[in-house]
Amino acid sequence: MERTAVVVGGGIGGLAVAAGLVRGGWTVHVLEKAPEFSEVGAGISLWPNAFRALETVGALDRLDVGRIGGLGGVRDWRGSWLVRLTGRHDVGDVATSAVVSHRADLLAALLAGLPAQARRSGVRVTGVRTDGPRPVVEHDHGEIPADLVIGADGVHSVVRQAVFPDAEPAAYAGATAWRLVLPTRPGVEGVEGVEGTETWGPGAVFGAFPMPGDRVYCYASARVPAGGHAPDELAGLRQRFGDWHDPIPALLATARPDQVLRNDVHRLPPLPTYVRGRVVLLGDAAHAMTPNLGQGGCQALEDAATLAVLANGAADLDTALRRYDTLRRPRTQQLATRAGLAARAVMLNSSAARTARNLALRLLPTSVFVRGSTAMLDWAPPTPDEARAL
Repeated sequence: MERTAVVVGGGIGGLAVAAGLVRGGWTVHVLEKAPEFSEVGAGISLWPNAFRALETVGALDRLDVGRIGGLGGVRDWRGSWLVRLTGRHDVGDVATSAVVSHRADLLAALLAGLPAQARRSGVRVTGVRTDGPRPVVEHDHGEIPADLVIGADGVHSVVRQAVFPDAEPAAYAGATAWRLVLPTRPGVEGVEGVEGTETWGPGAVFGAFPMPGDRVYCYASARVPAGGHAPDELAGLRQRFGDWHDPIPALLATARPDQVLRNDVHRLPPLPTYVRGRVVLLGDAAHAMTPNLGQGGCQALEDAATLAVLANGAADLDTALRRYDTLRRPRTQQLATRAGLAARAVMLNSSAARTARNLALRLLPTSVFVRGSTAMLDWAPPTPDEARAL
């Protein structure tokens, strides 16, 4: 019997779950409000848990990430190391287990797993009805009934608002993020051969990671009022980070204003469930979190892989969705809490508080730091046998 799923949102999580469901024989419609399926020019950190998810939905072999990247450590804004990972023998593969991919490359790998008829761009979803035998997705060109509706439409999710009208909305997390992808500049001091490093300074953070294709992914975040977009964001970044350690000023000196993306960071108050009947939420629509653990996109991919395996294998879809909620909600909400705590620790303004934090990090055994990361990454999707046993 044909089963139909409507995925609202054509981002990473939405395309991943769509690709996984197509592999299971579902007829899938991905509705994306943008005129085309595309991603803005920024990077995304992919950790081992994300690789397992991508393999589950059939996209890993299509993604050329190489093994460029990894976390070399954490420094203070003057350049002193707080945590050093590269070159140590007691850190296992944590320092090299993450890579940075361009979001457009990841999107292309996921799109390749979908037939053309599954992709519907330029479609704005206006609501979801759940008062009939099957949910119905309403959009500006009509409506679509489905056996399963998946809200993967981001932090300001229309699907979430439709099925959880009393839920608290997403809230500004107190910080804004800037992202840019730069080509390396051979011969430019401090830019060639960038090592993946995150730097913590007064009320701000800056990260720089090498990418495939001789590129560098840079990100920054600072505690500023919401909505304060400037005519020239690059000039603001150069002013804010101009006296930080090399290669940060050198990297910003090579950038163009049009390469800088700015987005306010939002977090989502915990939901009591990610499932309402045959409507399910994933990614930022379910658990938007601050980016401080590098897990926002990875968790969306985990959601997608988990939902695809369960929906493809379980005899009863309602049972599968309940299991999805049981598996995903505790983990993602715990990580969202950890990310929020990390944001506070990273972007301290007080000089005394930063001095105490830095001293504590320097005294912390590296193995303790590594164990915290390893536990976060120790995830695997349910197996098809587990799904069939439901």
